[in-house]
Amino acid sequence: MADENNAPAPAEQTEQTAQGSGLPDGGDRGPRGRGGPGGGRGRGGPGGNRGGRDGGRGRDGRGRGGPGAEDGGEELIEKLVHINRVSKTVKGGKRFGFAALVVVGDGKGRVGFGHGKAREVPEAISKATASAKKKMVRVPLKEGRTLHHDGNGHFGAGKVTVRSAPQGTGIIAGGPMRAIFESLGVHDVVTKSVGTSNPYNMIRATFEALGDQTSPKSVAQRRGKKIADLLGRGHGADAATAEADAAAIAE
Repeated sequence: MADENNAPAPAEQTEQTAQGSGLPDGGDRGPRGRGGPGGGRGRGGPGGNRGGRDGGRGRDGRGRGGPGAEDGGEELIEKLVHINRVSKTVKGGKRFGFAALVVVGDGKGRVGFGHGKAREVPEAISKATASAKKKMVRVPLKEGRTLHHDGNGHFGAGKVTVRSAPQGTGIIAGGPMRAIFESLGVHDVVTKSVGTSNPYNMIRATFEALGDQTSPKSVAQRRGKKIADLLGRGHGADAATAEADAAAIAE
């Protein structure tokens, strides 16, 4: 009886056991584990059909703002006018922050200003720039270089005067007002500010003066007349020249 129990198994039974055990000699059918070398349903294994991040449904190229994203916005001129450190008194002491004043323009007749506060300077500038872009206004320019007429602005204690100037004059302005006209695209202008040197009041007063600017073209359309008639050159033998001059002055 001992000899019968210790006798080796038949060859056919040994081969069947090897095929179902996942041994190296057991053929192509490996275990159904996760990530096995030969698993048909493994996740991430060399032989798996449902691969991980390298598969067709990976995250590559699906992010927002990746290297291939294009910025369709126009190029703007950003001027940092003023940075002020502010503080807030709390129970444990003082909490410091920064306030930024930024002017943004496209150099072609559009300009805006914004104010932003944050704990860090770059974040304050970013907030102010975003606010300025939302509040941009269009100002009519004469020949694309100066203002059509003189103007006055007033805000708080600040009073400003802006005047058109001949070609070659340059920007006669200082501080915050210069930043506005450089961003606006004005090349010749004469300005004067009295009453205050506060950049916030100066900028608001300047924008009030720019908001009153009108062009001969807009006035002619509102009144239903020709530009030459508004300029007093619409009659006489030199009417053709007057029309040409009016067309050059028009926005």
